[in-house]
Amino acid sequence: MTDQPVEQAARLHRRLLDRHQTVAVAESLTGGLVAAALTTTPGASATFRGGLVVYATDLKARLAGVPESLLARVGAVDAQVALELARGVRDRLSASWGVGVTGVAGPDPQDGRAVGTVFVAAVGPRSVGETVSELRLAGDRNSIRAQSVAGVLALLLNVTEQPPI
Repeated sequence: MTDQPVEQAARLHRRLLDRHQTVAVAESLTGGLVAAALTTTPGASATFRGGLVVYATDLKARLAGVPESLLARVGAVDAQVALELARGVRDRLSASWGVGVTGVAGPDPQDGRAVGTVFVAAVGPRSVGETVSELRLAGDRNSIRAQSVAGVLALLLNVTEQPPI
């Protein structure tokens, strides 16, 4: 892991700690790398609730609560699926913030989506709202996964930048 995600995670941890907030993640293509990045910071247990690695499509529904009808209609790689992952993990793990990440790391396209297509979503406290971003990443499988982690951390830093309401 590069210093950038480590520093991003440390900044996020300090911000969440100052606000008495927590985060939980539901990740697919990253297979636990986001959770690993978030726990590099000493004392991360004060802000990191946990995570779900829902690599298989059926687990997105069963564990994270993504509606099966949505998965059947759009597939696993979609902006709405990322939002549902974030909502589900926030609620199931009782966190202030939920994060969802789904995408295609390769080597083959999935659900009609090109390799490097990634959706990251953050769902915050009810007064803050929800956001989702589409990333178009290039590189090999490992590079796409690493860039996805950086994208999740950047999104979380961005959405938590605003003062709490």
